Amino acid sequence: MLPTYAAVDWGTTSFRAWAIDGNGNVLNETRARDGLTTAAERGFETVLEQHLSELGLGPDAPAVLCGMVGSRAGWVEAAYLETPLELGDLGARAIKVPGIARPVFILPGLAQRAAWEPDVMRGEETQLLGVVAEGYRTGLVCMPGTHSKWVSLSDGVIEAFSTFMTGELFQLLRSQSILKQAVDGEGAVAATPAFLDGVRRAFEAPALATNFLFSIRAGWLLHGAAPTDQAARLSGLLLGLELAGAAERHGDLHGAALLASGPIADLYVAAFEAIGMGAFRRLDADSCVRHGLAQAAISLFSKES
Repeated sequence: MLPTYAAVDWGTTSFRAWAIDGNGNVLNETRARDGLTTAAERGFETVLEQHLSELGLGPDAPAVLCGMVGSRAGWVEAAYLETPLELGDLGARAIKVPGIARPVFILPGLAQRAAWEPDVMRGEETQLLGVVAEGYRTGLVCMPGTHSKWVSLSDGVIEAFSTFMTGELFQLLRSQSILKQAVDGEGAVAATPAFLDGVRRAFEAPALATNFLFSIRAGWLLHGAAPTDQAARLSGLLLGLELAGAAERHGDLHGAALLASGPIADLYVAAFEAIGMGAFRRLDADSCVRHGLAQAAISLFSKES
């Protein structure tokens, strides 16, 4: 039987952890804003120990970590594995953090080294291990976020993936570009008619993307378009561009799995429907990262024993 352990998803701005017993039952969980910057200031071991104590875990309980904690700017760098990757091998490739009493293991990220389409991921590979554990082994997976990923799976193997800077571009254009006067800078975006119109326009004519973006300012100046509508239109345009790029790179999007939680999942569902995508499968991101960490722990601790 596995020991009781901590499963930790540690990113740039967030920390979430689960205490899991040897039978796979979740005993407790915690979430905090203790991302890499906070951890670097206070010490990674200090932050981890505080949260594991809150979970009720003793000093001998091992921990399995994924995410940016294993990046060059993190605690200990876990070198990238390379595509194609058999996801079942992920746990066995973890590295052990040296010089501390508790057994702490960090899962590696993934690199696509082709000169014409280099790409990297860190954390998403663990979510994808959870996706495979939940039975989705072959197909296309959409993973929305600040940097959205589209991943091609074949029988549990990551064959290829693409990253789209959709979320980051939205925030930059909304707050630091000529569009900022025309666009609501604070409110959440909803799947309004303006959003859906933006999705369709960009998906159907991606070569006109920069023209569509400037029209947001022009529509505000000439027609008094509401900043809330223009923010939705901007979000829709960028998401439509992402969908067009994913179709260009990976082919038919119909039947893709959507790995997301919360409001962003609702936006992507609306966008998928706006471009006429066929049946797609929704997967919960929180559930998949937890299941991925659990699968990695099984592989890792079997190797350790």
